[in-house]
Amino acid sequence: MASAGRVLIIVENLPLPFDRRVWLEARTLTENGYLVSAICPTGRGYDQPYEFRDGVHIYRHPLPVEGAGPMSYAREYSAALWHQFRLAFLIYHRHGFDVIQACNPPDDIFLVALPFKLLCGVRFIFDHHDVNPELYRAKFGRRDLFHALMKSLERWTFRLADVSIATNLSYRQVAVDRGRMRPEDVFVVRSGPKRESIPVPRPDPDLKRGRRHLVAYVGVMAKQDGLDLLLRAARHVVHDRGRSDVAFTLMGSGPEFHELVRLAAELGLTDHVRFTGRVPDEELWRILATADVCVDPDVVSPMNDMSTMNKIMEYMAFSKPIVMFDLREHKFSAQQAGVCARPNDPSDLGDKIIELLDDPARREAMGAFGRKRFLEELSWEHSIPHLLAAYRRALGN
Repeated sequence: MASAGRVLIIVENLPLPFDRRVWLEARTLTENGYLVSAICPTGRGYDQPYEFRDGVHIYRHPLPVEGAGPMSYAREYSAALWHQFRLAFLIYHRHGFDVIQACNPPDDIFLVALPFKLLCGVRFIFDHHDVNPELYRAKFGRRDLFHALMKSLERWTFRLADVSIATNLSYRQVAVDRGRMRPEDVFVVRSGPKRESIPVPRPDPDLKRGRRHLVAYVGVMAKQDGLDLLLRAARHVVHDRGRSDVAFTLMGSGPEFHELVRLAAELGLTDHVRFTGRVPDEELWRILATADVCVDPDVVSPMNDMSTMNKIMEYMAFSKPIVMFDLREHKFSAQQAGVCARPNDPSDLGDKIIELLDDPARREAMGAFGRKRFLEELSWEHSIPHLLAAYRRALGN
């Protein structure tokens, strides 16, 4: 049977299949007749340079150790570009591709697509995961030469793109307004997990570590993710409000991980907060199934206000009530499954957690609403038609 098309997906910040969104995209395309290859970095547990998995040819490359300053990111991106060019030429001759899908961050992958577009007629799809100029400001708090570079790279990425995939309506508006793309060339493909991939195991009381309640977080641990605010909220719960019956489990990793472990000790939370690092899916599911409340402490900022976080959908899939700050796309996703604390106020975040812990009927109602919304509107199955339409548009079908 003839292939629907040959696709190269390039992702720089996470390995496959660990990047859930990109892996769902890759698997969806293979299931619909596309020949899919992918370039990504190595990572813990994903260190093979080549792997053929579930119909996808995965080519992995090393990256420098993740740093915290602009120059370390410049080194990382330069190394990634070299490997992406090298592997793209290898894949073009080995498997071929008609489309390159670039998954940001960063916004420099268009440089890899450019020679193939100009010389070979390959189409270019921009899969817009992060608004990088706003992300830079959230990380470093300034507008400088690197911020101007982020704006320029974003502009050139949109200019080269035949089609853009946006994770939500806010990002779609960025593509149309800042990117000057035609609305008909921008498709909203949300990032909810697949319904069948979310088992619901029995809660495990041992995960509460002898306490009555468990509060859980899962996600990246970087400056803009607000984990320092969550720890200060935990301190407010445990020490200011005297709630020794609450345990916190924080799953994930990132550039702030070790600093957050140090901060937890400084705040007197060592006995109450557990850092797991990245965990296998089975442990993640068990912890979420056991949690009484889940938290998304993303800092109120222009970047987070526009961004949809995968963790919100994962919490909803497990029927968990969510405490978060007042952010536009968070509220759109969670709706009645979430309650908002005052912007960037850890004490109010802690108070909202306690309110839910002390109101099991409200928790149950919020969780049921979230689960229903996930199943009926936000799971990956609802995004599949939009992804396939974007590819048909890019290929002129």
